[in-house]
Amino acid sequence: MLHYQIEFDDYRQHLAHVTLRFVAEPTQVLSLPTWIPGSYLIREFAKHLESVRAYDEEGRLLEIEKFEKNKWRLFNTDYELITVEYDVYAYDLSVRGAYVDQTRLYINPACACLALEGQEHKAIEVEIFLPPELKHFQLATGLKSRSLVKGRFTLEADNYAQLIDSPFELAEQTRFSFDAEGVAHEFVVSGKHAMNTERMQQDITKICATQIQMFGSAPFKDYTFMTMATGNSYGGLEHPNSTSLITPRQDLPKANEPEEPSEDYQRFLGLCSHEYFHSWLVKFIRPENFVNYDLNKEGYTSLLWIFEGFTSYYDDLLLLRSGVIDQEAYLKLLKSQIERYLQNPGRLIQTVAESSFDAWVKFYRQDENSNNAGTSYYNKGCLVALCLDLGLRLRGSSLDALMRKLYENAQNGIQVNQRTIYELCKELTGDSWIEQINHLINTTDELPLDQLLPEFGISYQVKDDKSLPFGLKLSDQAQGVLVQQARRDSVGAQAGLSAHDVIIAIDGLKASEKLLASYAKQQGTFSVLAFRRDELMQFEVNTAEIGLASVELKVADQAKAEQWLKA
Repeated sequence: MLHYQIEFDDYRQHLAHVTLRFVAEPTQVLSLPTWIPGSYLIREFAKHLESVRAYDEEGRLLEIEKFEKNKWRLFNTDYELITVEYDVYAYDLSVRGAYVDQTRLYINPACACLALEGQEHKAIEVEIFLPPELKHFQLATGLKSRSLVKGRFTLEADNYAQLIDSPFELAEQTRFSFDAEGVAHEFVVSGKHAMNTERMQQDITKICATQIQMFGSAPFKDYTFMTMATGNSYGGLEHPNSTSLITPRQDLPKANEPEEPSEDYQRFLGLCSHEYFHSWLVKFIRPENFVNYDLNKEGYTSLLWIFEGFTSYYDDLLLLRSGVIDQEAYLKLLKSQIERYLQNPGRLIQTVAESSFDAWVKFYRQDENSNNAGTSYYNKGCLVALCLDLGLRLRGSSLDALMRKLYENAQNGIQVNQRTIYELCKELTGDSWIEQINHLINTTDELPLDQLLPEFGISYQVKDDKSLPFGLKLSDQAQGVLVQQARRDSVGAQAGLSAHDVIIAIDGLKASEKLLASYAKQQGTFSVLAFRRDELMQFEVNTAEIGLASVELKVADQAKAEQWLKA
């Protein structure tokens, strides 16, 4: 068994001290992942390791050589018992890293626990020691754990892959337990908050039960939700039997939370639903090349439109099916997804399959041109899932049935490749789906929402009733009006205005968002003064407004709508 010891005596400096004890191979390589499963960006966790030292059984200092950005080598160890020690700087308040201070000790082992190459299959024990003043902290994790002494915890992992996919948190926590379809769940919240615990338990129980019912069983024996309440941070990361969430505290249910959840609370419920669904789709049902990750380099797949897109479709739909939100609320959420898609000019440039493959260089590196040049595998993938679901239902099946097939295949060791969805659609309906699916994922043609939704009693109408002045996304700032984005097809961009410009005047008048919107509705050519960097520039802009698509969804036939919405 490999043994890690993690101490937090220097929590005020945001440091965790890690000690690793093991029997070394003759030439032993140690490495740290460069990325974390579920978040497709090279994050270079090794940059946070400090003072890496190695000792033999007698406590003598050994030579340990760093030979790559995230790899170290020990020489001539002859199967000795070795101790390696180092510090980890932990001040990343996200779901992907590590965060240590007097309020919270949070570790993703992927960014703190070195791997021993050739020994990744071995069982692991992690001992955690808290300083005396933090011994009252509670532990939350998906790993097996025990505590025989206050302030000291022992975690167990079957292997390194399980260890790095199982974060843990120690903090003052609000928590409750619940049962969903015979599976034990724990819900934990840290950070300052005033959560309505009874309401949270009521709703999350319904959501979890509905998802387990959809698949027929759960791929885990127990499950833990770990939530950090903050001022405005938002995000989530899935793990095999847990999820790590970070949310604005106002998104948690309030004491007077209405029966129909507020938009803030709906957002948090959708986040919980999304990450929980990933326990099936991503952690258990995987792309073939994600069965064994290479955490030293990017792992490419063009299938994120399935794994993130389908999940984004079901996260809101299952809120409706669980009874947590009503039909009107669900259609409002769907309307928002469709408008986001239609208001993205990059949908005409990049396919959703290309978006999936380029996640490593584009999705997690958004800039002022992202909306012009790319599409989201979350957003368009969600609407591709909707189109597939409605298309399958017209042929006597459903996306629910396809999801259960994926789950059954994964239970038999069969994972997802480029042909899987085509083959399962044919198996479920008897028809070839090559042309339909290629149209959805390999072209930039518009999705057939206007054809499919009316078949299920939903009238669908697209209007241009919103505008961007001169095709620019603007924000009032103290120094002027900041151009946040310039649509490539806009008169503003054609005149030469660009993102990051600060407009100070139009036609001789001090600029404001309101004034620019007013001028955009007039006829003529106007002079615009703006700073680019520290240089004053003048632009001649012909008036025109860029229409932003607004969608109207109405239930025209309730019986037909329920054939889809109620599974």
